Amino acid sequence: MDDTQHEIERLKNIVDTARQEIELAVMFHETWRPAAYDTGLHARIGTSFAGHAFQVIRLSLRRELLLALTRIWDKNRDAIRMSLIADRLRDKKFFEALVQFRAGRIGLSSKFTPDIMRQSLTPIRDQVLKLIDKYSVNGNAFQVLEKLRTLRHEHLAHRQLPNAPVAVAASDSAGQQNEEGESPAWATDEEIETFYQDNLEIMRLLLSLVLGMAYDLSEATDVYKHHAKYFWASARGERTEGHPDYHSPLSGL
Repeated sequence: MDDTQHEIERLKNIVDTARQEIELAVMFHETWRPAAYDTGLHARIGTSFAGHAFQVIRLSLRRELLLALTRIWDKNRDAIRMSLIADRLRDKKFFEALVQFRAGRIGLSSKFTPDIMRQSLTPIRDQVLKLIDKYSVNGNAFQVLEKLRTLRHEHLAHRQLPNAPVAVAASDSAGQQNEEGESPAWATDEEIETFYQDNLEIMRLLLSLVLGMAYDLSEATDVYKHHAKYFWASARGERTEGHPDYHSPLSGL
């Protein structure tokens, strides 16, 4: 196996590993979402003792989502690296080798097969690079990734010693203060949601480009959203239609 073929196999392994990580992110995010936004669920939990366990589960799901997303953008040479994927796809020699590899997997002997494959893969590659560049240095969303990395390094993967008293967090973000006693500018829920959706799209495109796999991650999202609906319905109890002890409210009461 020559060096180029070895690099193609390595890229395939990276993409498949990233797929496993993004599937975890989908599980965590879609299970977390009702816990964060379902006002009926919040009202049902209320201020009961069960609310403490509810908050622990909610924060744990959010924590694991952020860890999964940032692992995909790791800098460690032995980990998944979007920067490495981008470098390979920008390399004309490597991309041409990938085209020839994908064309050879089809099994057609036509001399036009590589040309057709190149025309098909080039726009997909360009879309991947555009999304990766968005969160790379000088990209318009680079600061979002930097905020998430800071959160990971100081609070999630590691625990940095506080320079100021730790405030009780009122949301799913860390409540640590900086040296000036001010809360750091963490990524907003809207920024995290966009980052999450962009990562789903990057993975969909990479699976098509590198592995020739048509995998719409929105379908996986729907599956875990469906599962989460029934899990949290049990937490809402007999007031929720579909619960085995559900009784419809009496009219006029």
